[in-house]
Amino acid sequence: MLLLDGFNAMAMQAFIDPFRCANYLNAENLYNWQFLSLGEDTVTASNGLSVTNLSGIDGADTKYDLVVINTSWAPERFRQTKLLSWLHGQSLNGAALCGLDTGAFILAFAGFLKNRTATVHYEHIAAFRELFPDVDTTEDIYVMNTDIMTCCGGIAATDLALEIIRLQHGMELANAASRYIFHERLRHGGEGQFPETSEPVGYSAPLKLREAIILMERNLEHPLTIGELANHVAISQRQLDRLFQKHTGISPVRYYIQARLDRARGLITQTELPVLDVAIACGFSGHAQFTRAYKGRFGITPSRDRVDGRVPFQFRSFPSHAGV
Repeated sequence: MLLLDGFNAMAMQAFIDPFRCANYLNAENLYNWQFLSLGEDTVTASNGLSVTNLSGIDGADTKYDLVVINTSWAPERFRQTKLLSWLHGQSLNGAALCGLDTGAFILAFAGFLKNRTATVHYEHIAAFRELFPDVDTTEDIYVMNTDIMTCCGGIAATDLALEIIRLQHGMELANAASRYIFHERLRHGGEGQFPETSEPVGYSAPLKLREAIILMERNLEHPLTIGELANHVAISQRQLDRLFQKHTGISPVRYYIQARLDRARGLITQTELPVLDVAIACGFSGHAQFTRAYKGRFGITPSRDRVDGRVPFQFRSFPSHAGV
């Protein structure tokens, strides 16, 4: 596993631990792993956890079966010839490649995902689609092929690891490893990052409101009218307005604008797309209108946020800008 600065610590542990359990439960060393870096002795995760005594990729002459790229914030920092060439060398030597969280960006920069299906953490999906139109980007928790895998990160990394164990050593060992770490259910890769039928702590909003919000999120570049939204969910426009006011405290119009601005912020802070292109991609007609709306929501202009927003919140030396 190649740990890049700001990597996802949960995904690291979630992916590795099922293999540790498989070794323990089978009383046999089925799997071995090594943590690598670009050359640093210590790499720090996005939550502040530091992993030390790492081997650099320059000295990694092992013939790996699988190379896992684990990164999170600002993956564009690692668009480096040294890294991309190393990955191509590993692939030529027969290694399968896997991207965790935003690791798919690294694979895409190296050209491995062209005309393939891939997934990333939902926070980065809009940016990934804009940057890599030749990749079929999905919101699934993971996409698994024999030579290339991508995973949205977090606990979904456990599902991917368990699936690898199931394919290589059978359902019994995968079940045993899952039980050992109290992973209640092995999810298949095609499950979405946002299942529409359930919420982790239960629903607190009515079905019609949830349906309207999903429609908004799927139509950000070309916004629907509120009347069209109401027709799609089979209620009156007045009923829809009451639902939004009761459960969100704002009108559907305002909620829709905020959803478009939230997507815009992801594109501003995660890509180098021109501000006008971001505005158009999020349903705004011009630069001035977009900048006013953006500053009204986040208290900062898009151009300034492009600089400040690339630093993970926990590492900033100033208070984060609060949404309004």
